[in-house]
Amino acid sequence: MTEHYRSLSFWLDGAGDLSPRASLPGDIDADVAIIGAGLTGLWTAYYLIDADPSLRVVVLEKEVAGFGSSGRNGGWCSAYFPVSRETLAEQHGPATATAIQRAMFETVDEVGRVCEAESIAADFVKSGALGVCTNAPQAERQRAAIAQAHSLGFTEDDYRWLSVDEAREIVAVDGCIGAEWTPHNATLDPAKLTRGLARVVEARGVRIYEGTEVTGIAPGKVRTPHGTVRCEISVRALEAYTASVQGHERLISPLHIFMIATEPLPASFWAEVGWRNRECVNDARRMFSYAQRTADDRIALGAGGISRHLGYATDERQGSGAVYEEIRRQMIALWPGAADAAITHRWGGYIGIPRDWYPSVGLRRETGLAWAGGYVGDGVPASNLAGRTLRDLIMRRDSDIVRMPWVDHRWRLWEPEPLRWLGSTFVYRSMVHFDRVEDRTGRPSRAAPLVERLIGR
Repeated sequence: MTEHYRSLSFWLDGAGDLSPRASLPGDIDADVAIIGAGLTGLWTAYYLIDADPSLRVVVLEKEVAGFGSSGRNGGWCSAYFPVSRETLAEQHGPATATAIQRAMFETVDEVGRVCEAESIAADFVKSGALGVCTNAPQAERQRAAIAQAHSLGFTEDDYRWLSVDEAREIVAVDGCIGAEWTPHNATLDPAKLTRGLARVVEARGVRIYEGTEVTGIAPGKVRTPHGTVRCEISVRALEAYTASVQGHERLISPLHIFMIATEPLPASFWAEVGWRNRECVNDARRMFSYAQRTADDRIALGAGGISRHLGYATDERQGSGAVYEEIRRQMIALWPGAADAAITHRWGGYIGIPRDWYPSVGLRRETGLAWAGGYVGDGVPASNLAGRTLRDLIMRRDSDIVRMPWVDHRWRLWEPEPLRWLGSTFVYRSMVHFDRVEDRTGRPSRAAPLVERLIGR
């Protein structure tokens, strides 16, 4: 079984012992029961037990901690909030948009602080992010995003445009015509972070039961085949696996992403491309690639974003060889010098997509049911902010973060099948088409904004 878990990603392959913890032994009582031992659930447990060590906190996990997207993502700890600053400003006003963005800046630092304070060796390095443009429409969009950020009071210390030569000083990317730069990003090993966080909270008295599938959530109780947890508060922290719980099937659509990792690359490659500080790098396509230089000198690169099958349940098959070959081609287009590098790891995972692409965190005090998720791929830092927000909501703390607009945001349900799958497939193929049109013509796609508006982006 541990070999199966290691095969799920490059990160899990290097995460140490993956032997499952014991399952729930039977009916038990708790103050807070958390469903899901990913980053959302574990950050929530961490901040709760830190605030009140007497709390009885239980975490229930069907597989092992870090099994889902928390152990398979791109390793970006970015200050991106899943909703754009422009949309936040339109819906909630410029001051709120600015406050949320600054909270995300602080969250990146908070993740690093906890790693250092708790001796979690997650290879955390805050070195910024480079958003590379390879055609004129991409550059136009990136420049507009920078101008919009500056209109909200951010400066060139936060977001700025780099010339080709300036971008190459950070990372040399083939075909680059300019790039957006922000220092508010970090890279890390997500599986080491998740597994390390699990060990920290367990050492402080949080009980983690693995191999324990949750079959139902109701006021005052969480049901599993092994027994029932009687609790005051239950926290649904399942992200793309939300549909696994009866009654929650159409809240989140699982979207498949795929990644590859190369063998460690030689010093001659790094001397050519730079990338000295392990900066995050992405291209500016709509169906973008995202990459990092790992701590052991590999390129880990991801892409994707497709709804592969009917139904809201996840399918753990890892994808065809053609999927990974396309990602390899994207990597070589950015770094031709990596063309001969062996691909040692290929894997897939899911991100959770709400119908309006807007994350949510909240607590219904009358039922004791709490939740967080819908991060649209930006969950490494957003889960930390969600965990701190859930702590404050559960403990009745008044704070700035509990007044943010994603608190108690109510999702519209996804359409029933096959409408969800048909719509998701249409959007994916449209975005791929728009990128190709812009690459070929050098002009912005006129239809793209209509589709983006349709899905709420």
